[in-house]
Amino acid sequence: MTTKWFKNIGPGPLVAAAFIGPGTVTVCTLAGVNFGYNLLWAMVLSIVATIVLQEMAARIGIVSQKGLSEVIRQELKHPIARTIVVVLILSAIVVGNAAYEAGNISGGALGLETIFDSSRVSFLGKDLKVMPLIIGFSAFLLLYYGNYKVLEKSLVALVIVMSLAFLITAVVTKPSIVEILSGLIPSTPANSILTIVGLIGTTVVPYNLFLHASLAKNKWKQKEDLKLAKKDTFLAVVLGGLVSMCIIISASAMVNQDISNAADLAKSLEPLFGVYAKYVLAVGLFAAGITSAITAPLAAAYVASGCLGWESNLKSLRFRMVWMFILFLGVLFSVIGFKSIEIITFAQIANGLLLPIIAGFLLWVVNKVSVMGKYTNSLFQNVLGVIILLIAIGLGLKVILSVFKVI
Repeated sequence: MTTKWFKNIGPGPLVAAAFIGPGTVTVCTLAGVNFGYNLLWAMVLSIVATIVLQEMAARIGIVSQKGLSEVIRQELKHPIARTIVVVLILSAIVVGNAAYEAGNISGGALGLETIFDSSRVSFLGKDLKVMPLIIGFSAFLLLYYGNYKVLEKSLVALVIVMSLAFLITAVVTKPSIVEILSGLIPSTPANSILTIVGLIGTTVVPYNLFLHASLAKNKWKQKEDLKLAKKDTFLAVVLGGLVSMCIIISASAMVNQDISNAADLAKSLEPLFGVYAKYVLAVGLFAAGITSAITAPLAAAYVASGCLGWESNLKSLRFRMVWMFILFLGVLFSVIGFKSIEIITFAQIANGLLLPIIAGFLLWVVNKVSVMGKYTNSLFQNVLGVIILLIAIGLGLKVILSVFKVI
């Protein structure tokens, strides 16, 4: 049975790898440091929302045998509406992933630098970081090789390493089971709203919906495989959510300390729990960074190909050009330490608009018999979907308003 599950393992772990990036690790770390176990319930809510939306995306991919951006181009008949949505998708996913890729690579580099010394080389009179180059080159090799099975197995292995690293760290801190259970009861401690929004927003990620639909259609060709896809999605997202919860639990051991990211947490754990705690957490941070550094360019390439009508083949030239562009920018910005606030702000606004639109689109398409046949949503799935759509609208508004510093 176990062997059969491993044989049928699909894109689920890649989706988990994509949403547990350095950003998620940082938000979870701050949630634990500032609020202890009190916001674990928000992560549970995030897991449920992610499972529902990702299952819909995978189902659309398998039944239609098209990527999500292809389905959008096909189903939005009005040319103006289609153009607006396609431009928004390209802006949010391609530009957004280019903006965030430096963070993915820098986060993975932080993990390496916690274990090894921070190495720099001098080039044209500037000190450049070495670790981002190592991560960028590793990501390039895996993507350029262009074999889905190799990519899948590599990312699954990294997800397992990451999961074990954060699980071991959480166990080492000897958490209180009673306090963990009490943290699963919804509560909103003072000044916690922004962190709650951050926990949900960093887990329910628009680009993962596009990535999942494309990978699912490549993995499974028969509608009978929908059960495998559903199980794959459920297990992978739950595992990813547990990893995030382990980070919150680990950080809870350092309540009210001056910690701003996982690298700080790794160093702070050393005096209390030994040098191995630092190394284990650093390995987890490295794995989180490199997996997201691979999946972000991959998702951008699938989205661009679908929106522009290109072949979405891992070895096609246009497909490669997109992910190479994203990866190159990420490595360049990470190595020189460049941060373009304007680009990141634009990406945040685009993503804030995109999440409710895509959540609404998913609900619309999975109820269309002309697309889904007998595999449309059940009443229960629609009720869950509407609730999550309302949450997505709230999240989108919050992101946009916070960018403009309205709240």
